[in-house]
Amino acid sequence: MTDIGWIDAALSAARPQAVGALLRYFRDLDTAEEAFQEACLRALRSWPQKGPPRDPAAWLILVGRNAALDGVRKTSRNQALPAEEVLSDLDDVEAPLAERLDGSHYRDDILRLLFICCHPDLPATQQIAVALRVVSGLSVKQIARAFLVSEAAMEQRITRAKGKIAAAGVPFEAPGPVERAERLAAVAAMVYLLFNEGYSAPEGSGRAPFCDEAIRLGRLLLRLFQAEPEIMGLVALMVLQHARTRARFDAEGQVILMEDQDRSLWDGKLIAEGLALIDKAMRHNRPGPYQVQAAIAATHARAARPEDTDWSQIDHLYRGLERLQPSPVVTLNRAVAVSKVEGPEAALAMVEPLAERLSGYFHFHGLRGGLLLQLGREAEAREAFNQAIALANTAAEAAHIRQHIDRLMRNAG
Repeated sequence: MTDIGWIDAALSAARPQAVGALLRYFRDLDTAEEAFQEACLRALRSWPQKGPPRDPAAWLILVGRNAALDGVRKTSRNQALPAEEVLSDLDDVEAPLAERLDGSHYRDDILRLLFICCHPDLPATQQIAVALRVVSGLSVKQIARAFLVSEAAMEQRITRAKGKIAAAGVPFEAPGPVERAERLAAVAAMVYLLFNEGYSAPEGSGRAPFCDEAIRLGRLLLRLFQAEPEIMGLVALMVLQHARTRARFDAEGQVILMEDQDRSLWDGKLIAEGLALIDKAMRHNRPGPYQVQAAIAATHARAARPEDTDWSQIDHLYRGLERLQPSPVVTLNRAVAVSKVEGPEAALAMVEPLAERLSGYFHFHGLRGGLLLQLGREAEAREAFNQAIALANTAAEAAHIRQHIDRLMRNAG
């Protein structure tokens, strides 16, 4: 076996499972990471000559565990080894280990690893940074570049986050059903947060791979929880949104509104995956926020042309999302559908009461400006557009509002 590309893919795929198991053995995140890295180095030396092992994850867990134990023995000659129950089973036979990899024990290992990375004591940016470093294996340099900070600053941020995790005393025993459900919800939120960091970032920001990594983690969760409709919904939502990537920006990196996108550039394979997943999720009859958002994305994906979009169905779905997850932003998004179905006056009546809560949100002012312009209230519309542009976080966001202005000015004329 000489295909280094295959080896790299195998190591990346095995990382969450292997690091999760090593974390259970040693109960220390740094030790688990170092053990996995040592196992990877040995794999790069061994696999090209001897070929891949029957189960790469089992091999990496075994080799990493033994390498870490050797390191403990060499550096702690005057200290007693940790108790047997802390180091877990010291059996050196690979086969029994491989046979247990598909069991709930290892599912809990991965879930525990993901849950630790999105510990509630950590700010969202630290959750993402730790997950990218520990679970995905991105280098500190790569993460720092994506977040526009120095490598030293990102290293410090990740170190502080690990310190908080260690101080929090996260339990290592297998979680019960209730706790597992809570952990799964937290992990799903972190994965979607990671996806949005990539999806909403401007072109050239270095965050585009975040979407791919979030989808990879979502699919991993789906393999572990195959009957969980909200995880199906999460993955469906991400792949349906990601399917539009090639059509979302023009040659200058400016955002292209969905109704102006070349739909032939949408990824049909991802759309088919997303539609199949959301249809399967809905059959469980246990709707949740990710499922409803995915159903909205699916309604857009099924429209061959912008004018074919079923806005009544989108309005209906947003009504459901308002019940499941009440939020002024959800209501704002629903107002877009209402403007298509009932007209701008009805939509504006929904938007105006949100002013106090969304006064600092540029999309609020952008939508409000568009609705006012459609109603012929041009002076108020201009003021709303100016507020939107002033609140834009990036040049792409400002350009996004200006595109709305240009379109509506043409339509008004």
